[in-house]
Parts: sequence; C-alpha cells; structure tokens
Amino acid sequence: MNIYKISRQIVIYFGLSFLFAPASFAQEATVVRNVNLRADPSTANSPIKLLQSGTTLTVLDSTQQNGFYHVKTEDGQDGWVWSRNVTVSGIPSLALSTTQCDDSLWDHVYNPQRLIVKQKCIAVTGTTADATNGRNADGVRHEADGDTHGWLKLDPAFANLLNAGNLSNENGNTVFEIVCKYRVTQADAKAACPLAFHNQVQLPPVGSHVRIIGTYVQDTNHSQWMEIHPVTSITVIP
Repeated sequence: MNIYKISRQIVIYFGLSFLFAPASFAQEATVVRNVNLRADPSTANSPIKLLQSGTTLTVLDSTQQNGFYHVKTEDGQDGWVWSRNVTVSGIPSLALSTTQCDDSLWDHVYNPQRLIVKQKCIAVTGTTADATNGRNADGVRHEADGDTHGWLKLDPAFANLLNAGNLSNENGNTVFEIVCKYRVTQADAKAACPLAFHNQVQLPPVGSHVRIIGTYVQDTNHSQWMEIHPVTSITVIP
C-alpha cells in the first residue's frame, strides 16, 4: 500500500470520526433542586414548567448563558434551566471546594436568577466600611429579604473586581451579602429563609481588615454592581 492510499484512509477515518463524534459529547444533568424550565436564558417570561428534583436532562451546550444551561428534557422539550439547581456530568461543582464555599447557601438566596456568577468561589481581602452612613451600628444595611448589604474596601490586589456600578453607587466598594442574617420582611423572600435556618457567619466591627470567601457575582438589578454573594465566611486578619 503506497503513501497516497494510507493518507487517504487516514483522512476518511478521521472524517467519519468527526461526523459521528457529537453523540459521544452529550452530557447528562440531574436536577438537584426543583427548577423552572424556561424558553430562554432569563426570568423575563413565564416558565414552561417546573422540573422536580431527580429529573434527568440532556445538556445541549455545556457553556452557560446568564447562569443558565441549554437542555432537553426526557420527553423532548427544549429549554433553559438555572445552573445552580442542576449538576452536570463532567463539569466540576460550582463551589471551588467543599472546604471553601458552601454551595448549600444558594438554597437561601432570594431570586438567584438575578445574579450572574463570575467566579464560583473566591477569597478576597479588604477593610469593612460603613454602608449605612452611621444609621446601623453593625455598618450594614438590613435588606427586606433578610440579607446584609455590606461594603468592603478591597485591598489593591483585588481592585479589578469592581465595575462602574460599584464606583457610582457603592462608594467604590464591593458589596457583600450574608444571606438570611436578619428578619425577612419581604413576603416573597420568606421561603428562602425558613425559621430552621440560622446563618452562622458573624459580622466583625466596621474598619476590620478581613478575608471574605464566597461567590463573586454581578447583580443584574440596581446598577449591576459586583458582589460577594452568598458569603461563606468572614475572617479577621492582621
């Protein structure tokens, strides 16, 4: 067999392999918390239906859009699901590691679809600042959904984590939110903070130099500033 024939067979082999390869790349997802199937990667429109925990899905594209996966249900329906409520085979957990970020805190995030995850788990350092202009002794706003709205003046190494919204609306600070820290006064947020859940993250005094671990997100409401939300831990450091 001459070189030309060998080369032609190699080309044919790889051509056929490429032709039939897509089927082998299909990934399977499992719903871990009830999730809405939506017609597009947003919450702007009513959901198609509610998918129950344990439902198996086929992932059509492993790349997220606005925090959503493009999937197909077992009965052939095409749609989008919030990535935090499913696990995908072959894709690492959204928490960087179980010893750092507590992924279960997402069960207590009010309206998580509004948050675009930029980094699954991050550790930042900075100095806590008063976000209330002296109104609250702990220096954080007590949000209606039970969360803190705190300010962290990031150390210079993390200054690139700010955007225009942080500069114009948050006095140049990043926002950090400890979920379910206070009494919930917003009716539709109460389900995310059941009475049995007690957030153990403690707030240090204003002016403390701290290390905060949590998920780095962009809040698509308000001025689209960047946040650490939810916060897994806050540690005072020298």
